[in-house]
Amino acid sequence: MDNYFKQINDPVFGFIRIPRGLLLDIVKHPLMQRLTRIRQLGLASMVYPGAQHTRFQHSLGAFHLMSEAITSLSQKGIFIFDSEAEAVEAAILMHDIGHGPFSHVLEHTIIRDISHEDISLMMINKINNEFNGSLNLAIKIFKDEYPKRFLHQLISSQLDMDRLDYLRRDCFFTGVNEGNIGSARIIKMLDVADDNLVVGSKGIYSIENYLTSRRLMYWSVYLHKTAVACERNLVNALRRARDLARKGEEVFATPALREFLYNDIDKQTFCSDPRYLDLYSMLDDNDIMTSLKVWMGHPDIILSTLSADIINRNSFKVEVMEQQPDDEYISQLRKTFAARYKVSEEDADYFIHLSRIEKDMYDINEDHISILYKDGTIKDITEASEILNVALLSKKVTKYYLCYQR
Repeated sequence: MDNYFKQINDPVFGFIRIPRGLLLDIVKHPLMQRLTRIRQLGLASMVYPGAQHTRFQHSLGAFHLMSEAITSLSQKGIFIFDSEAEAVEAAILMHDIGHGPFSHVLEHTIIRDISHEDISLMMINKINNEFNGSLNLAIKIFKDEYPKRFLHQLISSQLDMDRLDYLRRDCFFTGVNEGNIGSARIIKMLDVADDNLVVGSKGIYSIENYLTSRRLMYWSVYLHKTAVACERNLVNALRRARDLARKGEEVFATPALREFLYNDIDKQTFCSDPRYLDLYSMLDDNDIMTSLKVWMGHPDIILSTLSADIINRNSFKVEVMEQQPDDEYISQLRKTFAARYKVSEEDADYFIHLSRIEKDMYDINEDHISILYKDGTIKDITEASEILNVALLSKKVTKYYLCYQR
């Protein structure tokens, strides 16, 4: 039996079995292997030193949960062809394949107007061409163009396998145990009604825990003020390197990164010239860290200071505010840094950034978590739950993060 599978030992779920053939070929593909060199949580390791796990590990975990979900749904009488099961497993394996260095951090810094989802689809299409069209069905499901819509919801929805894995995995590697979720229980409770993914009524408590855990993880990990500050520092360093390069100054970079620093590449340019996808495919966290170490010695005081801050973990100071700070306060900071580093007030902006972060945990108008009762009735979780307050869950929490050089 084991001859049909490749087993990979995962610290979160134990042995993950990958069938030999199409799925194992995807795992071995260079575009998937690139994800072993991209951290799942960007610079969150500045706060949680254990958060060194990669997008590749997450993709394997999401694949494992997808296999469990397919088995669970099939046992409930939901008919899923073997070809559909393989396709949806292939789609979840590749759902993050287009992420750039440090995951979301540099998404709009080195290329304009293109998301990692767009690039993921380009990469999946490229692999599909190499595999002679064997991913056609996976692409249809990935793009939500397949009649069985619940298969797409397993990849992208309020209860997709992506979220179920990253919450479990990020809890494990950060040590924030309060955010842990019962992913196995949720998967066992999944069902399908009217071609939509639903949860059996016995799973209400698990969903309550899932939503509250997700809220905790966002504010404790993903939007932790130090992680946000470090990521802003990195973005500003990349921006400075890019701006210097486009003024004609010499800025060290690996060959792939150099192309993006010295050229203004937007979505149309990226999509029309296959060379850019190949160059992007060569980018990972190592390109950025190597460049930052060299930039520490660059004659430009802004680039060298920002780069040294990241390498030596001297992150931006952060003030988290409920109200937007007044312009006078930011103007004073700008003058302070202009005088300290003997640069113009315009250039001093590289040492300051104001982020407006808005987050809700559940939008009843956007994407439901539906609870299925034994009599066939369906209620939204906010109606079914005794403790979840829909107004509280769907309320958009707005915070202002003012990050600046110490």
